[in-house]
Amino acid sequence: MAGPAVGLSPILPPDEAEFDVIVADPRWHGAVPRVGALVQRTARAAWEACGSAPVTIVLDSDRAIRRLNARHRNKNKPTNVLTFEYPAGHPGGDVMIALDTVRREARAAGRPIRHHLMHLVVHGILHLRGHDHHQAGEARRMEMEEARILGRLAVPNPWKNRAGMAGDDQ
Repeated sequence: MAGPAVGLSPILPPDEAEFDVIVADPRWHGAVPRVGALVQRTARAAWEACGSAPVTIVLDSDRAIRRLNARHRNKNKPTNVLTFEYPAGHPGGDVMIALDTVRREARAAGRPIRHHLMHLVVHGILHLRGHDHHQAGEARRMEMEEARILGRLAVPNPWKNRAGMAGDDQ
């Protein structure tokens, strides 16, 4: 099982961002066609002109994400997305996403898995950009930004007429 992918990306020139995608659980390939390219495209749209930063997105199993959630948040259960920021002064970070939870949540919401995955990639990247959702105003601003980015990617607004599922990561 994969652990946090901290430090996999090199220091980049100021005008470039790099998005490494690691498919640690090969079942992702069967769940979402061309999953690596989809995640890359989604991450680029969510980071949009925020300058240079290495970001690693790891697509893994519930088991691996549960271990990370227990170790870093003292919650011994899987979650849909976890974000790990690099130390202060170093932009970027790691985004970890759990396959079985994504499948379960997408099915419950009647959404395609690929759309829910894209939402969680955007959600994780926004955390790395400094967004949060601990208070109502913050949550609303973050939801609006998620909907704006997803709209540019032709993904329906996940917050419209639905109880949202992203946000269990912090």
